[in-house]
Amino acid sequence: MTRLPLQAVLFDMDGTLVDTERLWWEAVEQVAGRTLTEADRPDVLGRPVEHTAAWLAAATGAPAAGLAETLHREFADRVRTGVVPRPGALDLLDALARERIPTALVTASPRSVADTVLEALGGASRFAVSVTADDTEHTKPAPDPYLAACRALGVEPSGCVAVEDTETGVRSAEAAGCAVLAVPSLAPVAAAPGRTVLTGLDDVTVAGLRALLPYRLRVMTWNLWYGGTKVHDHRAKQLKVLTETDVDVVGLQETYGTAAEELALALGWHHHRAGTNLGIISRFPITAVLGDPDVGFYGAAGARIAVGEREVEVWTAHLDAERYGPYAAEPLAHEEVRLGQLRDTLRRIGEAAPVVLVGDFNSPSHLDRPDVGWPVTKAAEEAGFRDSYREARPDPVRDPGHTWSPVHAHPEPQDRIDFVLHRGLLVLDSRTQVSGTPRTWPDVEDNDWPSDHAAVITTFSLGSGPATV
Repeated sequence: MTRLPLQAVLFDMDGTLVDTERLWWEAVEQVAGRTLTEADRPDVLGRPVEHTAAWLAAATGAPAAGLAETLHREFADRVRTGVVPRPGALDLLDALARERIPTALVTASPRSVADTVLEALGGASRFAVSVTADDTEHTKPAPDPYLAACRALGVEPSGCVAVEDTETGVRSAEAAGCAVLAVPSLAPVAAAPGRTVLTGLDDVTVAGLRALLPYRLRVMTWNLWYGGTKVHDHRAKQLKVLTETDVDVVGLQETYGTAAEELALALGWHHHRAGTNLGIISRFPITAVLGDPDVGFYGAAGARIAVGEREVEVWTAHLDAERYGPYAAEPLAHEEVRLGQLRDTLRRIGEAAPVVLVGDFNSPSHLDRPDVGWPVTKAAEEAGFRDSYREARPDPVRDPGHTWSPVHAHPEPQDRIDFVLHRGLLVLDSRTQVSGTPRTWPDVEDNDWPSDHAAVITTFSLGSGPATV
């Protein structure tokens, strides 16, 4: 089972790397002139100084600006004399440095305080990037600080683990799309899906941080074109494509009856064959088959697939190929047939989530050709499905994503008619796939690419759930 690679670890500062939450609490008590209580925590911990100052101003009537300056001074004095790294913090930073995994400091404290703490940790060189309250328009709990750190490091949030100690910081990191390890200091942090809560950093390892990242699910849609039989040695070429693209699940059309089971057997995978035209192959176990197993040449079939502790439904569809819209004088004349087939598929899928619907729709997308209201893809969108290719590549001019057809030259229209749609998943990337430079019809027998369609491959992120680190 494949997890996303660990690209970086992003650390909160106060209460996470250094025991400053206590110092900040004492500073606020000093300025407030009273003992703080549990009810004060949401306005004190994990908040920028301006928030706490405004809160104190509302309670005391003093000017917020003056209170902020006093809070800065009281806290900085305590940091200089009393900052202590939390147990295990420096060891973890050293371990990440040995494995050359970039780290960033992401704090709601101002730059002046952060620099003081960094000096106590051995200098700013411990971190490739530092983001403070001075560096973004919005600080925690907004996602901006973590997004800024990821941009500066050149990494994706989905490949990062954020280490936090407060609910405010956790919300910020999760909103940015990071996996989260919470190590509460003064205030508890509630458990939640995709979030791991530990008492401290003492026993945290780099391998454990890697285990917090989501599982990857890479889904392909592929019309095999008469099972691939138009090309010599087609089965070996199909297997080469599947191996080199490192896909996890493939929704197949035009299987020629036996392609799904033959490919799955050769790969050591699981498969579901439906009728003579549709199939699903998966490196993960298939726990249920869905739809009509005796579906005709056109229609859809599905399977429920177990990926770790999660289950995902994957459906493959092939819609009627007659009277392709861009060929016709009246482009929408035959779309009602395809629309009816898709609506039947959507009815069978129901409210399932997460779910992936792939296939050869034999219809363009309304996202690519807004001058025509192509009803098939619009119906899928209205049912809550998102087009993963257009999520990853929203500009149809720059990234047309044509899948029809790599072997049919002009005047055959080049269009995007093969889709990986989803409901309830996170898209990391989507692309089309064609091997080599296919010769055009009829000189296709020796092509490396054994199909008349390009495939579409989308990589999704699945939540990892709590892990032992």
